[in-house]
Amino acid sequence: MKNTKVWIIKDEHDEQLIEAAKILKEGGTVAFPTETVYGLGANALLDEAVSGIYEAKGRPSDNPLIVHIADLSLLDELVEHAPYQEELIQAFWPGAITLIFKSKGKVAARVSPGLDTQSIRMPKHPVAKKLIQLAGVPVAAPSANLSGKPSPTDGKHVIEDLNGRVDGIVVYDQSDVGLESTILDLTQSPPMLLRPGGVTVEDIEAVIGKIQIDPALEKKMSENVQPRAPGMKYTHYSPEADVTVVNGPLDEMVKKIQELHDSHTSSVGIMCSDETKDRYKAENIISLGSRESLEEVASNLFKTLRQFDEIGVDIVLAEGYDTVGMGKAIMNRLNKAAGYQVINV
Repeated sequence: MKNTKVWIIKDEHDEQLIEAAKILKEGGTVAFPTETVYGLGANALLDEAVSGIYEAKGRPSDNPLIVHIADLSLLDELVEHAPYQEELIQAFWPGAITLIFKSKGKVAARVSPGLDTQSIRMPKHPVAKKLIQLAGVPVAAPSANLSGKPSPTDGKHVIEDLNGRVDGIVVYDQSDVGLESTILDLTQSPPMLLRPGGVTVEDIEAVIGKIQIDPALEKKMSENVQPRAPGMKYTHYSPEADVTVVNGPLDEMVKKIQELHDSHTSSVGIMCSDETKDRYKAENIISLGSRESLEEVASNLFKTLRQFDEIGVDIVLAEGYDTVGMGKAIMNRLNKAAGYQVINV
């Protein structure tokens, strides 16, 4: 049990970040806000520090980590040059996209177990950027939650999951995007999407042309396959409740969810949208926002899954979304939260 230090900061100029950065540099584990979700960081150059991430989260040992940088000059030190990197960096960094390169082997082996590649992101969040700058080292950081649970978008979620497990937690604001970063593998030709996120397929293709979509995004990955990026292999983002996703035309979806609700004797939650929330007869209904604003839906997804845990429901019935734009990332997270338990109507 660690004596976790919690820093509640005002902004990126808060002097408490100096202490947090010192702990990071010296091999400790520190959770901090980013624009996607809260991350759990450790010095990416130290194997023992990186091991602390896996231990704190209970993370499977073959699940790779993303290295976060605040200075582009570090890129050439850590990885080989890749096609399209200049165009993508100019368009989207700092921001919610992770790029995969061939590794130069400079970071700790546990960052990318069994792989010759390295995932790199430059976060846009001012506190994340400042913390990494102050630490002066590349920072390996997955989401700051217990492995398998919904990723945290608020400092209180991090404290609930990791207090006593990590050395420090930096608490600031709620994450804007609300979903982990997009992951694009530049070692493939053309580049391949391994995880959808805040930077959409349409955004990427507008810059570099057609990309590949990893077939693994549409199904559960086999247990004996080595994942090339975080979030690919394991059931993720799951609340305590059993989640079922219902896809189809809006009217049919609402009808099916109501039928499923009425057929259960246990406590049921319905996760819906502003357009449908008044059409259900149920006690536990939470809207993610309007279908006209998928960014709002995405930013509320993990927070809402945690709300259902707080209410104490046994089952969550979730509406599906069209897989265009941010809808692709939303459905990726929903399907994983449900363990691919999906009903199409």
